[in-house]
Amino acid sequence: MTGCLMDLSATALTAAIRRRDISAREVLTAHFDRIDAINGRINAVVTQDREGAQQLAADADALTASGADLPPLHGLPMAHKDTNNTKGLRTTQGSVIFKDHVPTFDDLVIARLKRAGVVTTGKTNVPEFAAGSHTFNEVFGTTTNPYDTTVSAGGSSGGAAAAIASRIQPLSDGSDMGGSLRIPASFCNIVGFRPSLGVLPMAPTRNAWAWLGRTGVMARDVEDVALGMGVVAGAHPAVPYPFPLGGARFSDPLQRDLTGLRIAWSPDFGLGVPVEKEVLRVLESQLRVFAELGAVVEEAAPDLRDADEVFATTRAFDFLLAYGALLENHGDVIKPEVQWNVEQGKVLTGRNLVDAALARTRLAGRVDDFFQRFDVFASPTAQVLPFDASLRYPTSVEGVQFETYLDWMRSACLISATGIPAVSVPAGFSPGGLPVGLQLSMAHGRDVELLQVAYGFEQATGYAGQAPILG
Repeated sequence: MTGCLMDLSATALTAAIRRRDISAREVLTAHFDRIDAINGRINAVVTQDREGAQQLAADADALTASGADLPPLHGLPMAHKDTNNTKGLRTTQGSVIFKDHVPTFDDLVIARLKRAGVVTTGKTNVPEFAAGSHTFNEVFGTTTNPYDTTVSAGGSSGGAAAAIASRIQPLSDGSDMGGSLRIPASFCNIVGFRPSLGVLPMAPTRNAWAWLGRTGVMARDVEDVALGMGVVAGAHPAVPYPFPLGGARFSDPLQRDLTGLRIAWSPDFGLGVPVEKEVLRVLESQLRVFAELGAVVEEAAPDLRDADEVFATTRAFDFLLAYGALLENHGDVIKPEVQWNVEQGKVLTGRNLVDAALARTRLAGRVDDFFQRFDVFASPTAQVLPFDASLRYPTSVEGVQFETYLDWMRSACLISATGIPAVSVPAGFSPGGLPVGLQLSMAHGRDVELLQVAYGFEQATGYAGQAPILG
């Protein structure tokens, strides 16, 4: 019964609780049973609050029995990403500096999930300060992939992705600056959604004008992503760029006729980005699905020449602002990749910032021109298959040597620099059984339409339903 319960989607689980077919406490027991059975092999959940969760589940069952209106995620157990602050529950950022840190507040996404009825159970693993797309740190160790426990689950939302894929839970919060929602989704055969700017504000934050990082939702299927976005989306007064796309829009029907949809596909983003041949073979074999659904697919890409500069400069500035003071006081225990990124921020000049602003303006104009001609841009989510979990990061792809820890994530970073919404959807498996994700993106503000396109592909292929074999 436990395995059957945790195979259910968030949509199905919450519906069953509302119908009183099962109780929140039964679902919570199944959640913890699954952690006990599986987590030792993948190291996805790193902090647990069983006593607190039992009380929340009991409260949820009492609310069900009262006959009151029930919130959308009523009784759903969820461990949250360990970079998102959770009031009264340890939040480490994957850093020894914060290994015993217990916040006094919830980040906005957590507060909204709790208000929607989530039963908070613990935290999922992250790389230190969410830097890099492979999940390991000095506090908890490495998170591995449910489809092959010798390889990476991706990052920085790697613990969340592994927990979802392994049927510990169906839904999670996540965040994404350079692919932290999308790459672990690709590696773990789930859906990772990075929304448009302002749809889900990142609050609280030291820099209210920050735009590169996003908070989003991960799930095993698009329907659950839409369910999650429906409860977390919406403006917040602490963030000065609200976008008029509230949670209610995500209840729009996902079924959509894709006839005539104009899809541009690029294997290399028009820039010669190196991608493993096995990844491209899987993705290119799936393009026919869109044609069968009535869409028109051709090879093309937006002009992304300025995207690297925009991403690198903005990320360096953001890292200096966020972690510069920590580096001065704790540089001896912070991982070298974070130190490097902060140092990149320290050497920025006024000219660099001016050049990046002009580049971002050019990039936005070129991307807008592209979406006058096409509806969707399709590309590889990750340039590599899930790699050896003992590595810090890939240092080359297809014979191209990389200079930094970010270079292998360029497929995601380029899209981040444009600011447009993006989603990774399961697109098949390598001959060795490793998942491959397809990255889809659309113009700013077309988040709901993007999920509709992803849903159409998901329903036509069925890859999202292929679970790992973990016992």
